[in-house]
Amino acid sequence: MTWRPQYRSSKYRHVFGKPATKENCYDGVPITRSVHDNQLCAANPRFIAVITECAGGGSFLVLPVHHTGKVDPHHPKVSGHRGNVLDIKWNHFNDFCIASCSEDATVKIWEIPEHGVLKTITVPWKELQGHSRRVGLIEWHPTANNIIFSTGYDYQVMVWKLDVPEQVIKNPVRSISVHSDVVLSMSFNTDGSKLATSCKDKKIRVIDPRTGTILQETNCKSHKASKVLFLGNLKMLLSTGNSRWNHRQIALWDQEDLSQPSYSEDLDGSSGVLFPFYDPDTHMLYIAGKGDGNIRYYEISPEKPYVHYLTEYRSHLPQKGMGVMPKRGLDVCSCEIFRFYKLVTIKSLIEPLSMIVPRRSESYQEDIYPMTAGNKPAMTANEWISGLDKGPVMMSLRPGSKVDTYVELGLKKSPMESTEMHNSRSQPGLSQLIQRLETKDGNGRKESHPTLLLPSTEENGSSASHVSNGQLDSPHCSPPKTENELRQMFYKQQEEIRKMRELLNQKDVRIKQLELEIKNVRNSQAPL
Repeated sequence: MTWRPQYRSSKYRHVFGKPATKENCYDGVPITRSVHDNQLCAANPRFIAVITECAGGGSFLVLPVHHTGKVDPHHPKVSGHRGNVLDIKWNHFNDFCIASCSEDATVKIWEIPEHGVLKTITVPWKELQGHSRRVGLIEWHPTANNIIFSTGYDYQVMVWKLDVPEQVIKNPVRSISVHSDVVLSMSFNTDGSKLATSCKDKKIRVIDPRTGTILQETNCKSHKASKVLFLGNLKMLLSTGNSRWNHRQIALWDQEDLSQPSYSEDLDGSSGVLFPFYDPDTHMLYIAGKGDGNIRYYEISPEKPYVHYLTEYRSHLPQKGMGVMPKRGLDVCSCEIFRFYKLVTIKSLIEPLSMIVPRRSESYQEDIYPMTAGNKPAMTANEWISGLDKGPVMMSLRPGSKVDTYVELGLKKSPMESTEMHNSRSQPGLSQLIQRLETKDGNGRKESHPTLLLPSTEENGSSASHVSNGQLDSPHCSPPKTENELRQMFYKQQEEIRKMRELLNQKDVRIKQLELEIKNVRNSQAPL
């Protein structure tokens, strides 16, 4: 019987971590000594913000992202809270807007000047007052503008709408009271129609963020979750926590059935909290432990065994918190696919850490940079509150791309499918259009369904041509007449793309197996 090793083709098998040099780090930063299990740092393409240690209230530091080197100990801060700041998050759609929450039971929204913080800022743009105890966690809605969620030690999750004239907002849009203890983490799915939470009562819940209704809830005794994360469009949740033997553990869950995890793995016996980070464009998962110096990374697939270990970045410098740069702020010319900002308390240092795909060419690599979520909101706050769900507005990372490369994707579009659409943009003479169809489900909620059309712009006014089986149909074919026909055509196209990808992957594996067999045969026939 011939031995055949099992190969798994992946562009990211050899990804490695590259820490910044000393002059490209942020030195002399008074990082907070708070024991709160948050990331304590936030980044965007313009600024990096970090919660600092100070007396007489809470503050955080905002530095221009290129302002590396030694930080002035008297650098102006954002100081408006009466208690320690516990969490900070940048607005996805405004690089000059940041939210902070504090032990003083408030959430504050700040406007950062274009050239950075040149003097101490004490007056926020908006102040949200509604929690009765300290606020430990905030999250911006991923697709709706001016919607933010907050949760505190009063066990409430509050939904806030910011585009109102009042400077002090005391009434949230909704208050969700389904938790029996402190919420430890929050995560949205791709279009923001579901909210996953992990709670100190050891349960994971999937909630409708508009109504506060619990859609799914775990009741598993073998896994105590501390952090939870939606895995893009894979319809799965990932949680990090501890097993019943107190080993650090990761677990995968089907978001439609949280009775038992689909996959679980014990990592080690350390005590630090595990922070999960997921990149939906590359399907890569990064696991960083608080107090560790290492970062494990994996590739996630929708089929068993789901989690594929790649390798591990090791460092002797332990991290207290981690910030993550959005994809649009990466250096695509150096094949950088992810960037962390490690908070190293023992050295008062913020160390950028780039995850690099090794490539010889320094030009833009189309295959590792699919279309990604951009900084344009898909809808307004009022549209989301009224029941509309929309996927993120996608953008290209190709250098020199203009705003008109943005494409609005619907609920069913996955990152791999958006790559297909982005690649087809390079074909001359074809301009693509995503046309949205709005229908209502049984509950009266609006849903958006994407339809891929290729409009004809010829002067003779011929009808639009449709894509079918990877080719253009004849213009004489009758176009779909109903919304259902359009949707069926779209889903059929996506299924064909998926099957073609699977076939290509199988052929790649078979080619590698044959190459190895040929090499073994040659070695066995070589003269002794």
